[in-house]
Amino acid sequence: MVSGALSAVVVPLAAEHAEQVLAIYQAGIDEGNATFETAAPSWEAFDAAKLPEHRFAALDADGAVLGWVAASRVSDRCAYAGVVEHSVYVDPAARGRGIASALLKALIDSTERAGIWTIQSGIFPENTASLAVHQRAGFRVIGTRERIGRHHGVWRDVVLVERRSPAID
Repeated sequence: MVSGALSAVVVPLAAEHAEQVLAIYQAGIDEGNATFETAAPSWEAFDAAKLPEHRFAALDADGAVLGWVAASRVSDRCAYAGVVEHSVYVDPAARGRGIASALLKALIDSTERAGIWTIQSGIFPENTASLAVHQRAGFRVIGTRERIGRHHGVWRDVVLVERRSPAID
């Protein structure tokens, strides 16, 4: 899928993207408002945790990774078969160019084709750019989990967002 003004193409995320994907993840971790994680996982751990059919990379004309999105199952219970949790990260140098929006669109399209009815995520309230891009992509705020975990010794809140598919009955 090519996205017009982006100068990027969204492709399935594969092992060949691993080094750049994990570097972008680490950049988000280092900024402090993206995740409770303190270090990017190994590619093997990342690969095992993410659903292969619901992960994408945005590439520039030279094939460099500008950002990525990936989803994981929220539960093995059959009642939650149509619910995934996702993460989306964009290289700091590529922000503000619609990369996250294009990645979220690819994720929404793939999950709807698979019959998944809910995509959810937890976002630090300080990450206003992420909250805004999710709202534009049709996510709504469900609520805030207050003081849900410590991050570098400080209690942090997490805003829960979800997108319910209008295509899945």
